[in-house]
Amino acid sequence: MEKKVTRIGVLTSGGDSPGMNAAIRAVVRTGIHYKLEVFGIMRGYQGLIDDDIFQMESKSVANIIQRGGTILKTARCKEFFEPEGRKKAYDNLKKSGIDGLVIIGGDGSFRGAVKFSQEFDIPCVGVAGTIDKDINGTDFTIGFDTAVNTAVEAIDKVRDTMEAHDRIFVIEVMGRDAGYIALHSGIATGAENILIPERKTNMENLVESLMEKEKRKKLVNLIVVAEGDDFGGANKVQGVLQEKMPNAEIRVCILGHIQRGGSPSCLDRLIASRMGYHAVESLVEGRHNVFVGIVNNKMHYMPLENAVKSKGKVSEEWLKIMKILAS
Repeated sequence: MEKKVTRIGVLTSGGDSPGMNAAIRAVVRTGIHYKLEVFGIMRGYQGLIDDDIFQMESKSVANIIQRGGTILKTARCKEFFEPEGRKKAYDNLKKSGIDGLVIIGGDGSFRGAVKFSQEFDIPCVGVAGTIDKDINGTDFTIGFDTAVNTAVEAIDKVRDTMEAHDRIFVIEVMGRDAGYIALHSGIATGAENILIPERKTNMENLVESLMEKEKRKKLVNLIVVAEGDDFGGANKVQGVLQEKMPNAEIRVCILGHIQRGGSPSCLDRLIASRMGYHAVESLVEGRHNVFVGIVNNKMHYMPLENAVKSKGKVSEEWLKIMKILAS
């Protein structure tokens, strides 16, 4: 039998995402429900190394479910990817008596957790907190719904001024490795073109399609670009288009970190609460070193290392819908 977990730690790591606080709240209160002691770890893995660990009570997470960001802060910690850093983190956990970890973050955070759990006797459970929705094994990641709705709201406002001036707008959204925000927000706002990392950008085809629309007197065109698009982002796209279409009014709008902020949507609060609850249940029931996801509205568990190795892919159906509706 695996050793029973009695004290758990919770941390947020990597990029912040709306709904992380709801997940923290669920972990703390579920842990207390199961008579566990729950500890918050500040600034992700950096807090483990710095021994920035404190005990949390039910009131520690009062009035945070509606807040964006993360009360535990977050950071990217290069030191944790070195054996010496992980040993220091382990020593601090043992000193606090913590024998289980809930990691709320993205695939980089999970890679660290897999390495850590392989080296030491600390079971880890991963909860996907990333606006990019780029983790395989779950239909949802905490923060994506809020981020994409933020992008949609901003693009809708930009479209108003596009229509007034007969302009082409190139709008860049987040998505370094995955194009889900661009794909969903682009389809939802009626974008004429959507450029994503999952599909190679053909600038000749893009220019031809815009010129063809220009001949039809369709002067208002919206191009949504994921920041990780292989061509290099909105500014490079705009540069090529302006060179090929010197008479067109082409503007760039980079939405940036506005997509990370704001109060989480109802959906993000719900899935964060559900995932946080089941993460603690996994530790209590001895389901260790797993990633907690939701597939077809049911809880789905997979080995943490599998969530790291395989990223979600944009389905061919979405790519077909995008092509047809953007014509």
